[in-house]
Amino acid sequence: MFTLAEVASLSDIQPTYRILKPWWDVFMDYLAVVMLMVAIFAGTMQLTKDQVVCLPVLQSTVNSKVQPDTAGKADFTTVETTTGQEEASMRTVSFGSAPTVTPDILLSRATSPQYQPTESDQELKKEQKDSSGRKTNLDFQQYVFINQMCYHLALPWYSKYFPYLVLIHTIILIVSSNFWFKYPKTCSKIEHFVSILGKCFESPWTTKALSETACEDSENKQRLTGAQSLPKYVSTSSDEGSPSASTPMITKSGFKFSADKPMIEIPSVTILDKKDGEQAKALFEKVRKFRAHVEDSDLIYKLYVGQTVIKTVKFIFILCYTANFVNTISFEHICNPKVEHLIGYTQFECTHNMAYMLKKLLISYISLICVYGFICLYTLFWLFRIPLKEYSFEKVREESSFSDIPDVKNDFAFLLHMVDQYDQLYSKRFGVFLSEVSENKLRGISLNHEWTYEKLRQHVSRNAQDKQELHLFMLSGVPDAVFDLTDLDVLKLELIPEAKITAKISQMTNLQELHLYHCPAKVEQTAFSFLRDHLRCLHVKFTDVAEIPAWVYLLKTLRELYLIGNLNSENNKMIGLESLRELRHLKILHVKSNLTKIPPNITDVAPHLTKLVIHNDGTKLVVLNSLKKMTNVAELELQNCELERIPHAIFSLSNLQELDLKSNSIRTIEEIISFQHLKRLTCLKLWHNKIVSIPSSITHIKNLESLYLSNNKLETLPAAVFSLQKLRCLDVSYNSIAVIPVEIGLLQNLQHFHITGNKVDILPKQLFKCVKLRTLSLGQNCITSIPDKVSQLLQLTYLELKGNCLDRLPATLGQCQLLRKSGLIVEDHLFDTLPSEVKEVFNQDTGIPFANGI
Repeated sequence: MFTLAEVASLSDIQPTYRILKPWWDVFMDYLAVVMLMVAIFAGTMQLTKDQVVCLPVLQSTVNSKVQPDTAGKADFTTVETTTGQEEASMRTVSFGSAPTVTPDILLSRATSPQYQPTESDQELKKEQKDSSGRKTNLDFQQYVFINQMCYHLALPWYSKYFPYLVLIHTIILIVSSNFWFKYPKTCSKIEHFVSILGKCFESPWTTKALSETACEDSENKQRLTGAQSLPKYVSTSSDEGSPSASTPMITKSGFKFSADKPMIEIPSVTILDKKDGEQAKALFEKVRKFRAHVEDSDLIYKLYVGQTVIKTVKFIFILCYTANFVNTISFEHICNPKVEHLIGYTQFECTHNMAYMLKKLLISYISLICVYGFICLYTLFWLFRIPLKEYSFEKVREESSFSDIPDVKNDFAFLLHMVDQYDQLYSKRFGVFLSEVSENKLRGISLNHEWTYEKLRQHVSRNAQDKQELHLFMLSGVPDAVFDLTDLDVLKLELIPEAKITAKISQMTNLQELHLYHCPAKVEQTAFSFLRDHLRCLHVKFTDVAEIPAWVYLLKTLRELYLIGNLNSENNKMIGLESLRELRHLKILHVKSNLTKIPPNITDVAPHLTKLVIHNDGTKLVVLNSLKKMTNVAELELQNCELERIPHAIFSLSNLQELDLKSNSIRTIEEIISFQHLKRLTCLKLWHNKIVSIPSSITHIKNLESLYLSNNKLETLPAAVFSLQKLRCLDVSYNSIAVIPVEIGLLQNLQHFHITGNKVDILPKQLFKCVKLRTLSLGQNCITSIPDKVSQLLQLTYLELKGNCLDRLPATLGQCQLLRKSGLIVEDHLFDTLPSEVKEVFNQDTGIPFANGI
């Protein structure tokens, strides 16, 4: 036999799951427990007390007649015997004749396996009679047989199996009520949800966030009386969700600012230590992942609806068939066992001692099941009255500063609806961890704890321009202490998606250069005003053009703008550069992208642009007509644009001074004759192309001072090159040139000559007539000797000879007064061939820097 506790364990759930059990589920659980008690009580009584007692309806073996009395009960007739022998053999049992031995006692004894008749029993059975004093011809064992047989034949089946049916139905109802807590595919989600919900409810960050919201609300009520006309701005990256709690942010929806308002410092109600902060950050991540996992499915909702429907159908089924059996439970029954050949009687009248109790228990059970069923119907009404697969935090958004709390759907929404039936405070506190504003606040607090002023000062370094620079990489935001580094010149922010530049940046009076690498920073109005007046150089690196902060286009004093990112993808067909016209002081525009044409909007800054750089990462630049409008451009770089010829649009740039066409696919430069119209052109860079020859028309570029033709396919240098009298730098490195023409001596102003990586084997003496040479690169050739006339190069500071076929160095190198060992690039064994006094001269450090001119 099982106990009530064992059966009740079927409905036992973890205590933490109770927040998902609304009042109707709790009520139905209690009803199920009561029904269990009814079933177990009825079963116990039936197993210990239930029995049927039967008496025969007397009949003559010849003719017997049963005459009903006025009450409808059978009365026994007199039995007339035909022979004295039969009368002697007849025995009757007269119940109640012996005051100390009752039929119940005899029945219990007889049904016992160890029963042995006693003398008193034998004496009792000798001459027993019925209630009318008539003999019945039955002994005790026959009565036991008839009682057991009539128990199974005369009693309705419901009277016998009522406790077991109640038990089975109750177990089914209990299992149906709690199946969603046990089913593997929903159990794991529910367990995870309850765990996260409990941690969110108890998190110190929730208390702090809601307490600050209360402070903000009180501040808002005081300020709204005098600021009702101010427009409302909302920034998802702001630390304050309410516009009145902080200075408004510049957003991409427009370039407007509200009136200046003083910054309100809201006191912290609680102190959030580092451990609590880390736990809160972990909770934000768990909530984000759980939402993504649960919102894709509605299995929990469907399972709960399904089990409610099953319980309702079960209630209707139980009620329909149980109500029909109430009247079948009776105390008296007529039994016709059809065992006349064994007993001699065909009909018995039986009494069921448990009938009245079973009937009362059945009525009680029907009452309980009716209440249970009405609750099931109410549950179905609640399930379909409102869309439970959608949950709105509108009320929480109205009551708090977290206006960005998103609405949720599917199983996530259903679980929150269930929690609301327990306590709505759970959902309110849980919503804090769905808000990006709340998360940004937490990140800001943790960030400021970690990145103190002292730690930031240790990360400040000096760059190549000898400027103080700070580079912050992959942080959750910009630490407040950054703005206390008032002597900082360059600030680099990389991979900081929630960067916020506050008004404190106005303290950084030396800041002139800002780098934003994948960092769509938001700025406050005061901060923007400072950047607009002080920022001179801005670098923006992005993946999508939408990452370019909108306020960039309003920096009217900006001088240099560097844009690095994809401007030609499907998502960027509408390139957001139309506002460049506001950058009225922009002088340098550097675009590193994959353009197929120069955006017409870039020409909006043409009147004041002096330098345009386009690095195209191997994408062919086809349309260049927009260049014609840039008449004031002095420097133009079109690198890696897959150009095959020099674009004709360039010839219209009358103010062009430097042209760089590096890393293209140019094979011929016959168009170079058109450069004669560019009177100011002084530097021409055609390096890293596929040029095979230099046309003689190059002589028309009379003002050319620098010519870069390295990394091409040149085999000869035409004499026309050496007619450029103003040429100061000539770079023909890494070609296939075998001979240096003697006309090189005509270049009296030549200061830098690079011919590294060619096939030169002899140096002409005329080379050393270029007495102004400071840099001479002759490495990786086939040179066998260096003429002694190298001593004529008195201004030489850099000489590269490494990678040739030399066996010694001329001692006259020592007469190159400015040449030192650091500027002499040669193998160690060749350096050792120099006289010792020459080596001592080279080892002297005069501190004079050298330059290679590249």
